[in-house]
Amino acid sequence: MNKWNRSAMLCGMLLTLMCGANSQAAEKSKPQAAFEQLASLVGEWKGVQDGTGTEITLTYTLTADDSVLMEESRPVKGPAMITMFSVDRDHLVATHYCSARNQPQMATGTITDPQKNVLSFSLVRVTGMNTPQDWHNTALEMHLEDKDHLSQIWSWEYKGKKGTTGFHFSRIRT
Repeated sequence: MNKWNRSAMLCGMLLTLMCGANSQAAEKSKPQAAFEQLASLVGEWKGVQDGTGTEITLTYTLTADDSVLMEESRPVKGPAMITMFSVDRDHLVATHYCSARNQPQMATGTITDPQKNVLSFSLVRVTGMNTPQDWHNTALEMHLEDKDHLSQIWSWEYKGKKGTTGFHFSRIRT
């Protein structure tokens, strides 16, 4: 094989390797695909809290160059709360800015099925609490039922007692 043929063959192999690497890099990660499913919630939602019937409006918006989904929760009576969702390596994280004036930080496990309709976030840590007995959320389950229906189950702890509160929402505007 002459020098030119070897050079051409080497260039062809390098080009093939580079193109293959670029196409793999262009594929979405599983956590990014799961985040995009969450981002489909962008818009306004109306719902109620289980047991009390308290009406709540959720507004979802993307921010930070579409890398963070912000949920604003506004009960008819009471202060608004914010939850921020983002990707962190192989999982999703949620930081909830609670009206109890604390900030539970929760994460999913490793995302293995980005099309799963239930996302479960578990407590990683809480900032802003005066004592471990203070009211704080400890988990969030989001059930993406279809493009216009969403349910949430928030787990909480207060003075050693644990419980859950459920919410059901319907989309009213995209």
